[in-house]
Amino acid sequence: MKNNTEEYQWSETRVRVRYAETDQAGVVYHSNYLVWFEVGRVELCRDHGFNYRDMEREADALLPVTEAHLRYRVPAKYDDVILIRTRTSVIRSRAITFAYEVRREADNTLLAEGETQHIVMDSQGRARSFPPEYAEKLKTR
Repeated sequence: MKNNTEEYQWSETRVRVRYAETDQAGVVYHSNYLVWFEVGRVELCRDHGFNYRDMEREADALLPVTEAHLRYRVPAKYDDVILIRTRTSVIRSRAITFAYEVRREADNTLLAEGETQHIVMDSQGRARSFPPEYAEKLKTR
């Protein structure tokens, strides 16, 4: 069930950097990129025809982050409009990986890139298989 990143299309989410997301140096505080990755994941699900919350409630499938990798390229600053680009990278029977790019919309500069790996578990914390109906939706190109 493993798939290559290049097979999947990017989902794009537009966000304006808020003042509260910056540090004293005037650049986005590093942990906010991981928050933006989550925003991108949730919107990717919507773009593929389902709400992440519904997958949790209806299929009893949660996707906790087990690894996060992030490389900073150029700092984002207050009031920049950024594009959070997200796509499915690998889908396995009990795990999924998402790839991300954060770009400044004005000039398409790559600000950061990374990936997160997730296991599939139920609400009791037990590993489970990825619900096939949701896995199939995430595989659509």
